[in-house]
Amino acid sequence: MLEGGLRPDRPHRKSAWAVGEVVKKYHPHALEAVYDALVRLAQDWSLRHPLIDPHGNFGSVDGDPPAAMRYTEARLAPIALELLRDIDAETVDFVPNYDGYEQQPVVLPSRFPNLLVNGSGGIAVGMATNIPPHNLAEVIDAVIHVIDNPEATVAELRKFVKGPDFPTGGIVLGKDGIRDSYETGRGSIKVRGVCSIEEGSAGRSRIVISELPYQVNKARLAEKIADLVKSGRIKDIADVQDHSSGREGMRLVIDLKRSANPHVILNQLYKHTQLQDNFGVIMLALVDGVPRTLNLAEMIGYYVDHQIDVVTRRTRYEKRKAEERDHIVQGLLIALDHLDEVIKIIRGSQDSEEARTKLMQKSRACRARAGAQGPARPDQVPGLPAEEPKEAARRDQGRARGDQEEVRGRSQDPAQGRRGRVRRPGSDRRRGRRHHGQPCRLREASADRRVQAPGARGQGDQGRHPERGGRDHRRLHDDHAQLAPVLLDERQGVPGQGP
Repeated sequence: MLEGGLRPDRPHRKSAWAVGEVVKKYHPHALEAVYDALVRLAQDWSLRHPLIDPHGNFGSVDGDPPAAMRYTEARLAPIALELLRDIDAETVDFVPNYDGYEQQPVVLPSRFPNLLVNGSGGIAVGMATNIPPHNLAEVIDAVIHVIDNPEATVAELRKFVKGPDFPTGGIVLGKDGIRDSYETGRGSIKVRGVCSIEEGSAGRSRIVISELPYQVNKARLAEKIADLVKSGRIKDIADVQDHSSGREGMRLVIDLKRSANPHVILNQLYKHTQLQDNFGVIMLALVDGVPRTLNLAEMIGYYVDHQIDVVTRRTRYEKRKAEERDHIVQGLLIALDHLDEVIKIIRGSQDSEEARTKLMQKSRACRARAGAQGPARPDQVPGLPAEEPKEAARRDQGRARGDQEEVRGRSQDPAQGRRGRVRRPGSDRRRGRRHHGQPCRLREASADRRVQAPGARGQGDQGRHPERGGRDHRRLHDDHAQLAPVLLDERQGVPGQGP
């Protein structure tokens, strides 16, 4: 697409053209397989930072298929140029393609670690990889820290990379799974959808789902909820409606019956559906052609090594081009100093080849005389030491850091901010409490009647424990209590209970 001119500032072009070019030059596989890969690179619910700018029907989060490739159009997204920048400056190796008529890069220069930013998933023979996507700004900050501190630990990098940042948002519950994944390369991260409880008409509540865990199909989730209601595993749900739109975003509405406790229904949905799901992390990647499970520090470290190599090769390329340009400029200066002789040589030559040969001989003679008089270039001045290897390495690290800071500046767009949140387990129950710190007298019988009344169970029970009884209702307790609005809300509407 870069060779075809499908840049962000150019018009879109039919997807069939891009697919045909890929099959013709690089991957002679089925057309649909290549088109499926292009479609996924354009879906903002599959990639945290899509690499393709789509135009047309490229599917939906409900699993709807995209339109045929003859209808859709595509071009490179702006961030895709950062993966390809300086690819023509001899920064990476090229190898022949499948038929030997084209050259293809072994790896891309990649100004940002796409393996971490957009993640990866796949199954091979005897191994699998499943790397979650991350926030671009956080990853770049971690890369800059590793450039400045090559011995940085995972604990230090976790100060920059807070955790996965899934394109569909969601809430990551707990930090243990994140810590295990970053320290060992393997772990399990629990992700929960974002839900809110709204008051509907006639005193009925409804649950509104605005974000889903990564790779969860919204339509299948709605079907699963309907099946649970039909089977009787979840009661008190009246209807499930999808009010999602391009303007308002995702909005899956679950209407409840009048007697329903929305918090109990939510806990049942978390338990029986993919509204709460686990993401198994396997940070397996190829290192010099060998599959290895890497922790966060190792993965970023290998990327930094690659970037320093890219900067070094780019510097050599720029130096060689500058020397070639200097050779031409020096020749022009010699011609200006001996303009009459140059004109005489050209007029006295029978053809252009003879004139070129005589001018080159004249130029070499003039260069030899200039060299005998003194050095022609600053690096040939006597006593000027050559650049030390450590200084060259420090220079390359500095340029690599500058490249990362340039990408970091482009990631400051508010639309590229973190979408997901990380929450400690149980913090939803603690949220909204006010710590007044004053002792108050609680009668256990009153609390028992309100929470454990038939048809009303506490949120922490998740609808699993039977009604508890056998307490001493005459006992009084003096304790420091906290106001819990969530519990107070749950106790409302219980029949037969006084204030």
